Amino acid sequence: MNLPKLAIAALGGTMSMQATHAGEGVIPTVSGETLLSAVPELSKMARVAVETLGLMPSASLNFEFLLSVLSWAKCQVEQGAIGVIITQGTDTLEETATLFDYLWDQDEPLILTGAMRSAAQAGADGPANLLDAGRVALAEKSRNRGVQVVMNGQIHQAKAVRKTDSLALQAFSSPIVGPVGMLLEGTVHYLREPSQRTLLPLPHMTTQNIAMLEVSLSADTLMLENILELGYDGLVIAGFGAGHVSESWVAVIEKIAKVIPVLIATRTGSGATARGSYGFIGSEMDLTRKGALMAGFLCPRKARILLWLLIGCERQGELASHLNNDIHR
Repeated sequence: MNLPKLAIAALGGTMSMQATHAGEGVIPTVSGETLLSAVPELSKMARVAVETLGLMPSASLNFEFLLSVLSWAKCQVEQGAIGVIITQGTDTLEETATLFDYLWDQDEPLILTGAMRSAAQAGADGPANLLDAGRVALAEKSRNRGVQVVMNGQIHQAKAVRKTDSLALQAFSSPIVGPVGMLLEGTVHYLREPSQRTLLPLPHMTTQNIAMLEVSLSADTLMLENILELGYDGLVIAGFGAGHVSESWVAVIEKIAKVIPVLIATRTGSGATARGSYGFIGSEMDLTRKGALMAGFLCPRKARILLWLLIGCERQGELASHLNNDIHR
């Protein structure tokens, strides 16, 4: 039987971690080839090409490295893969998925997965997540859905998914919209049709820096006042509630917004920034009048990625058009 080709890249993360000495914490040591050997079912479903592109915790990933991983994934499709899987640590999984989704212009699915328990732990979830990711990547109904995250038997859209628990197996969710699909008895089930996606060209600049600050009760303005002097190219603020800051921050934000893009997102973890509900000093209406832009449903981390990409391809003038309140963005 002529099996389809499936490509897998291992980047490290908890799925690849074991302790090298008793009593010490786990570190990335397990290769992609070893991960695949724990899931023999995949080799019965597809001709699997696996490569270990890195062994690192996801906190140490960076944009430049991830762009090289994306290039590898596109090459796999050009060489006949009908689906591609990336395994990495879960700490930055939602951000990697968002970055890739803006840039993945293939019909074939690109699936990200990881693990919440290390390879050495009893009940390690890595093999099950990898098998589920393979099933999703190989499913015909997964085509034209862009980048998705498969964890704990659920399928999440890249733009919606967030890590919402630090250690639990059910660490990933998609606030408001919920998962786009699930796996039941090994079968892929989608709950809704593919949504329209925003695609951007590959950035030709990667040295741009986007600052991200979170507001808090009685926060000072010292770091905010130094954003321009430090040479940042953009600023994302995780604001109170529907996109608000204190009065003391307003004048500084107005000054910054005259020089670089300033995005205001919500720090709450769910919901969108408002547009025309509040009018006090530091409200969304006040900040908009002073040159800031509201991020809508984009969380601060994903807003930062969008701004980094737009500046990288010199399309920051399009920023406002990307920030409507489309819940799927």
